[in-house]
Amino acid sequence: MRKTRAAPRIALALAGGGPLAAVYEIGALCALEEAVDGLDCTRLQHYVGVSAGGFIAASLANGLSPRALCAAFVEDGGGEAAEAFDPAWLMVPAYAEFARRALRLPLLAASALAGPWRWAALLAEFGPAIPTGLFANEEIHRRLARVFSQGGRSNDFRQLRARLSLVATDLDSGDAVALGGKGWDHVPISRAVQATAALPGLFPPVDIDGHSFVDGALKKTLHASVALEEGTDLLLCLNPLAPYRGTARIAEGGLPAVLGQTLRALIHSRLEAAMRNYARAYPGTDIVLLEPEPDDARVHLASAFSYRRRRELAEHAYRQTRAQLLARHGQLAPMFARHGLVLRADLLADTSRSLIAQAPPRHRLGRTLADLGQALDSIDRRLRPA
Repeated sequence: MRKTRAAPRIALALAGGGPLAAVYEIGALCALEEAVDGLDCTRLQHYVGVSAGGFIAASLANGLSPRALCAAFVEDGGGEAAEAFDPAWLMVPAYAEFARRALRLPLLAASALAGPWRWAALLAEFGPAIPTGLFANEEIHRRLARVFSQGGRSNDFRQLRARLSLVATDLDSGDAVALGGKGWDHVPISRAVQATAALPGLFPPVDIDGHSFVDGALKKTLHASVALEEGTDLLLCLNPLAPYRGTARIAEGGLPAVLGQTLRALIHSRLEAAMRNYARAYPGTDIVLLEPEPDDARVHLASAFSYRRRRELAEHAYRQTRAQLLARHGQLAPMFARHGLVLRADLLADTSRSLIAQAPPRHRLGRTLADLGQALDSIDRRLRPA
């Protein structure tokens, strides 16, 4: 009797980096799925998402294809009156957090006035009254809960066909927690996305079962080990953040550019070390990492919250990923073939292909995310120095 070959266990790990990271990942995933016969990004075994990558991972696990995400998140989603809502919801100040901190002021003031008047001591006393985030993020949970509860999707980790792990950082212990894993699969997916994307300073920590969670990237860049430890044959990794190594002078962009390059360098050094460890610890797993080219100024020097040039960036990510796959065809084709996948050199060599022109028609999710895009543009304008 002929033995039936088991289906390959394929996992996908997505890093974060703000809204533009999500746009980059969408463009790259569209290129990857198009060029690899047999690869369906909505039917993988395990999805691991961190920060902005958590939104993409949760969407893929819910059956939203990269092309559908492109139509929704990159293309304008329409805006019929019946579906429209005020995009300013993402920019609403964290009033509840402000009020909760303000309630501490009388007691803190009394304590400060009881001691010697030293400015450093006064600042330390009033520290607990400073809000932990500028903008409220509860609406992230509410909106995604609505999206993931319609059209055959689910907001329950336990109801998904595939494994989904959204990694957040427990602020009180510093530990990384894979929401969706054992002991944490009761958490709504929308709440987990809110937690893994709670960038400290911008959004308040997210309370889940008495724990305060913030952005999952504080501990690791990809958290690919979550999938590797459960067993996988092929691990696909996307990292939108890598240090720029081109000719532009970073300091000319001011403090935001300096901080951005610093963050990218720190994140990437951790990733490089992790990839070396993965190769040693899991020799039976093929691992593919895709990320922007080191001299790609269009990706590296863009503001993390700028959403206005999303179509250009998505198209750029699509084309650059195709170019990388073609350049690495000799290495990647045998690797993919081991798992029943075919990397199509003929499709990759066709330079007439584009992303945006082939995106599917817009739908309800697109209208929602188009409004989200307007809000992100407004945030970017507010965060930019005068």
